[in-house]
Amino acid sequence: MKKVIDILAKKGSNVISVSPEAKIISALQIMQEKNIGSVVVIQEGKYMGILTERDYARKVILLDKNSSETSVAEIMTTDLPLIDRTTSLESCMVIMSEKNIRYLPVVEEGELMGIISINDLIRSTIQNHLEMIEYLKNYIHT
Repeated sequence: MKKVIDILAKKGSNVISVSPEAKIISALQIMQEKNIGSVVVIQEGKYMGILTERDYARKVILLDKNSSETSVAEIMTTDLPLIDRTTSLESCMVIMSEKNIRYLPVVEEGELMGIISINDLIRSTIQNHLEMIEYLKNYIHT
């Protein structure tokens, strides 16, 4: 059974982050430059939350806030479930599905180890299926 550590080993633990005091427009520019849908919010080296495109759409656009004046802290998500490197990928899928979320912070002893996205889980599942297909093809031909 694959674990979070398997994904982090492939993608690494580097995350793109902003401070809670940063303005929304700055965070959006970073997300656009990096072609990502979220940034981690870190203050003094500690994980504080995450800012997602969904946060922006629901808490800035729909509430008619100003992206240049609103801080990340005002709209970031702070209540995501935390997982660790030993969490199974199946458990991650269940958590994401039940909570209708796309990201899970990997935190151990208060330190952010990385972020797992729904896309990471999809890629891993596809890779597992391809490996199983190849294994079965080889088994049949031997």
